[in-house]
Amino acid sequence: MKLIGSSTSAYVRKVRVVLAEKRLDYQFVEENPWSRELSPGTGNPLGKVPRLVMDGSDAMFDSRVIVEYLDTLSPVGKLIPGTGRERAEIKTWEALADGVLDAGALARLEATWDGRSEEQRCQAWIDRQLAKVRAALNVMSQGLGDKPYCCGIHFTLADVCVGCALGWLDFRFPELDWRADHPNLATLQAKLAERASFATTRPPQP
Repeated sequence: MKLIGSSTSAYVRKVRVVLAEKRLDYQFVEENPWSRELSPGTGNPLGKVPRLVMDGSDAMFDSRVIVEYLDTLSPVGKLIPGTGRERAEIKTWEALADGVLDAGALARLEATWDGRSEEQRCQAWIDRQLAKVRAALNVMSQGLGDKPYCCGIHFTLADVCVGCALGWLDFRFPELDWRADHPNLATLQAKLAERASFATTRPPQP
């Protein structure tokens, strides 16, 4: 398998963490989704990463689809229940964490994208997106409570997604002091950082 993506993308990191937890071999190909020179024949028409390429198959995307597929490839470290309420709970955590990333990315693009002039940037839009991030963090914190992991006593995809989202906030929004307001999320993040799957996929430090 070949995973195409950016080492700074939390969506890509989610897939890389799952690959590590499942102990699956793959080749990682670094690609900037904003580049005009994307890999031929393996593209996502939406211009996003990650993409998973397998011999004789079209590229698979997006991160939610890829991790769902990867969890079926090996019984090692099962991350997503097959059916039922537990599965729905984990997928809801994934949607919440991805929503943090979606809103954060929109805020960052509005503030930094070189396709806009300073006069065209909208602070109200940035504030609106960051408000979504803060609201989602509140819900995450309430949902986690005093549990060791998002869904109880076992590490699941929910923890992968939340850990990657929190790590991305540290990387892209270091001024957002989410640990002060949510110490239980900080405890979870510190515990996840000790896992090899997270330690080896940290985004490059500026």
